Amino acid sequence: MKYLLDTNICIYFFKGQFGLIEKFIAIGFENFAISEITLAELIYGAEKSQNPIKNLQIIEKFSDNILILPIFDSIKIYGKEKARLKTKGTIISDLDIFIGATSISNNLILVTRNVKEFDRMENIQLENWID
Repeated sequence: MKYLLDTNICIYFFKGQFGLIEKFIAIGFENFAISEITLAELIYGAEKSQNPIKNLQIIEKFSDNILILPIFDSIKIYGKEKARLKTKGTIISDLDIFIGATSISNNLILVTRNVKEFDRMENIQLENWID
């Protein structure tokens, strides 16, 4: 496994945008994971969408076929990073810190379009496959 997918990348994948389906196939689905935080964000998005039943089915099929990493091993990194970012005055959302911490603790490259936010975290590896 090599990559942790941010929520925005999953949404683009579901929509068939930016050639992500082909990229995922080329890399191999077994090389991807998501944080359980990303799963929670996806479910929230589906629930507030125009078509929650359809979107929840898409998420369920996706989550049945991808590794979902728990945040437990990321808690210490989360705490350290949140304190450091707050001290510097460059805080990002708690959920993004957890996603980033999951990437760091599992030594995975975080694939995101939101590089500007995540780049504030120390020891994070990032790739933007969109821009």
